[in-house]
Amino acid sequence: MRLLSVTMMALALSLPAMAADELTIKPSKYPVKETLDRLTAALKDKGIAPVARVDHAAAAKAAGLALKPTEVLLFGNPKLGTPLMQANRHIAIELPMKVLVWEDDAGKVWLGYTAPATLKARYTIEGRDDVLKTMAGALAAFTSAAAN
Repeated sequence: MRLLSVTMMALALSLPAMAADELTIKPSKYPVKETLDRLTAALKDKGIAPVARVDHAAAAKAAGLALKPTEVLLFGNPKLGTPLMQANRHIAIELPMKVLVWEDDAGKVWLGYTAPATLKARYTIEGRDDVLKTMAGALAAFTSAAAN
């Protein structure tokens, strides 16, 4: 029983590290709100309308809690997402794509998203490498435009 408890504890402690490894993370030169405004503008320039913007810090404040600036932008392109969902509907839980922007305890702003290669592996997507490559390139370009 003790071995099981130790094993479960080790697994639980490793989950946050594993989740962090699945994100592509970049520093931003701008505050959280400005980074997301820049990302929104870059998306709109390419005809992609954001689906939602979630301000976790504002929600925390409304609940009487403190949280450094933390926001998520959801956006998608059905021409890219639909073929992935045709390959495996479970990937729909990841779509539309999400970009997280947050300020750490030192005041540094970061931007993160789940890489398409991670989604391919997680959902065993076969035969859609062209779509995943396009998605990866677009995410890299959009997030670089927002952060730099």
